[in-house]
Amino acid sequence: MSEPKSFHLGPEIHRYLVAHGTPQDEVLRDLAEETARLGPIAMMQIAPEQGAFMSWLARTLGAKQVVEVGVFTGYSTLCLARGLPDDGRVLALDLNAEWTAIGRRHWEQAGVAHKIELRLGPALDSLRALARQPSFDLAFIDADKTGYAGYVEEILPRLRTGGVILVDNVLWGGSVVNPERQDRDTLAIRAFNDAMARDPRVDAVMIPLSDGLTLLRKR
Repeated sequence: MSEPKSFHLGPEIHRYLVAHGTPQDEVLRDLAEETARLGPIAMMQIAPEQGAFMSWLARTLGAKQVVEVGVFTGYSTLCLARGLPDDGRVLALDLNAEWTAIGRRHWEQAGVAHKIELRLGPALDSLRALARQPSFDLAFIDADKTGYAGYVEEILPRLRTGGVILVDNVLWGGSVVNPERQDRDTLAIRAFNDAMARDPRVDAVMIPLSDGLTLLRKR
């Protein structure tokens, strides 16, 4: 990415940060470049340093079962799948067949397609259709902001104790502390952040990675 997605980082320090982590390989670079050609909507793709962190976290947790809400063009899905053992699985939930088709091609190229099950349709419906038992080790939420609270409510009972939910865009470009921003998405993220900080079911930490990433560890 030519410009950092992290609104609080300048280009020079962002380049340094990315250069001093595990680098993107050819498949991830190609996927990022194809996504960039979609135009401004490409900002929905996670930053490369966030993808590297998510692969690392999946490995560190020893995760085998992952659920992702919001796939877009599949960069995050690919990073999650790479952090899993060969018999690990990512259940990837999204609505858009066109964008996820880009991801499918790159998952095949990366040799991880067998680890990924893509389900198209409303994510809440897909989550509610799952058995209500703790089967997931890790979850990633990066979808409609007004839906964040509902997704967490459906995922938590299906997450093992000690499992982690990652929630993206929790700083929302700094709008969370801008009183002039009163749109639905900003209000929803503020309310979600407040609720998670005091939720007794989880240990919550917000880190300034990319556009803000909250980690919720189930107690």
